[in-house]
Amino acid sequence: MHTADQPAVCQGRVAVISRWLWRALGMTAVAIGALGTVVPLLPTTPFLLVAAWAFARGSERWRLWLLNHPRFGPAIRSWQTQRAIPRKVKWIGIASVIASLLIAIWMQLPPAALTLQVIALVCVSIFLLTRPDSR
Repeated sequence: MHTADQPAVCQGRVAVISRWLWRALGMTAVAIGALGTVVPLLPTTPFLLVAAWAFARGSERWRLWLLNHPRFGPAIRSWQTQRAIPRKVKWIGIASVIASLLIAIWMQLPPAALTLQVIALVCVSIFLLTRPDSR
């Protein structure tokens, strides 16, 4: 026999599990983003934006920690408030795009793969260059 409280208990459990999954996604994204500060060609900011998004759903405390972090916070706040990217990050991104393309050429990828990569990298470059510089 079911009691009237069972649906509420189930919803409560789902909410707890959901919060933990969002936190796990956020922590994974922070870890990958942190690796991006030392591993060439691994971006940092996109993973930190994913982390902030996930933490907003899983933990306000962790979201605030990330937004107030001395190294990671400024870029996230800049994106969230102005949709801006710091100039230095833009140039690192463009340098990464060029390096990726040069590696693909050096590896002698098939022309179809190079064409697709060029299209994707041009789109990324246009996106980066058309965002305002953060203040």
